[in-house]
Amino acid sequence: MRDHAVAEAELTPERELWACALLIEGQHGVKSNEHIAKRVKALALAGDMAGVDRWMAIADCLDKLRDGGPTI
Repeated sequence: MRDHAVAEAELTPERELWACALLIEGQHGVKSNEHIAKRVKALALAGDMAGVDRWMAIADCLDKLRDGGPTI
C-alpha cells in the first residue's frame, strides 16, 4: 500500500497541464499565447489532433492562471 503523502504528491494528468502552463508562462511571458498558437498550428498541420487537444488544454489552464488561478 502506498504512503498517503506519496499519493498526494503524484503528478496527475490535470496537474501536469497546470505545470505546463506555469512553465510556458515562465519561459515565454507575454508571448505565451503566441507560442501556444504556433505549437497548435504546427500540430494541426501535422495531423496530430491529440497534440492539438493537449496544447488547447494547456492554453485553457494558462487563461485560468491569468484570471486568478485554478479552481481545483
